This record gives sequence, structure tokens and C-alpha cells, in this order.
Amino acid sequence: MADLVERTLTPKGRATRDRIVEAAARLIAVRGVAGTGMDDVRTAAEVSGSQIYHYFESKQDLVRAVITLRADAAIDQDGLSALGALDSFDALRAWADAAIARQEETQGEPDCNLSALAGELSTSDEPSREQLSEGFLRWKNTLLEGLSAMRDRAEIRADADLDELAYALLTALQGGQLMTQTMKSTDGLRAAMNAALAYVRSFAA
Repeated sequence: MADLVERTLTPKGRATRDRIVEAAARLIAVRGVAGTGMDDVRTAAEVSGSQIYHYFESKQDLVRAVITLRADAAIDQDGLSALGALDSFDALRAWADAAIARQEETQGEPDCNLSALAGELSTSDEPSREQLSEGFLRWKNTLLEGLSAMRDRAEIRADADLDELAYALLTALQGGQLMTQTMKSTDGLRAAMNAALAYVRSFAA
């Protein structure tokens, strides 16, 4: 039902729906999914109850829309799209530096990112876990494309496991972000990213 509504939205309806999802994401960043109610979102988005339930049948529908929003934004947030293809050692270093810089600017601030959503939802909501997994895989595949181009140019050895390298980079970022938010320091993120980049570079041809 929610998918059908989304496909038939007018520009005004799309704007209203987007405002609701963005309001929900802001509240979840501060209160978590469990602490965010539909009435809270309605007030924050400045819409009526009938409007919110026109676009979303339930809180679960709204939460999944938030997951989609954060998955779509993940690459932009951590500097991938701005840097272009991650198909060289220099590009990977620039990506890591951009991610660290962003965390230095926002460390300690509440964030509704994929790792935070996964921590709260992955063991309690199977459809949400699957959606989060798809978001992480999209992110991983972006890294994999760049690594594949490097191997095609013989910059990375032919025997390198590119899936493993992509997962190492993504996991370093995700774990490092969690450490930053918990410890209010980017030291862990920087160490993890440096280690992951060194591991990738160990397969240089």
C-alpha cells in the first residue's frame, strides 16, 4: 500500500511525504526508534494525523522509509559521490580522510545513520534488517566497483579477494563511526581506516 501511494504522489504530496520522513529521521537520531512515536513525528513535520497515515500505514512503514532515506544519503554523507570513483589508492585515501573530517565536525552529535539503525533494529525487525543489509551492500558494491577497476588496471594483484577488501573498508568506517559517537574522538575511526587502507595496499601489484 505504501509503495502504491508513493508511486502516485503529486509533487506537493512528495514534498509532504519527504518532510515527514526527514522529521522522523531527526527525531530517531535523538530518541531512537523506540522513543519516537507517530504523534512526535506529526508535530515535528507540522502535518495532521490523517496526512501521516495517508503516506504510511504504520510506524514500521515510516521507519523503513527512514532506512531508505539514510541508505540513499550514505554515499553523499561520507564523501563518495563528491570524490568520484574510488578506483585508486589516492582516491581511497581521500575518501577515508573525508569520512574522518566529517566525523570530526559532528562527533558526539546524534546521528540517524545505517549503523545506528542497524544496532536498534537488526535483531528485532526482520524486514528492517533485510532493508538495512541491502543498504550496506549498495555501499559495499560502490567500493567493490572501484577496487575492480584497480585490478583491471593491474594496480591490485589478480589474487586479491575484492569482496573481502570492500568489506574491510566498509566495516572500518562503520565501526569507527560507532566508536566516534561513543568516545567523542575520531582516534578509533582513524586507526581503523588506516589499517583497512594498509591492508588494501598490501595487495598492490
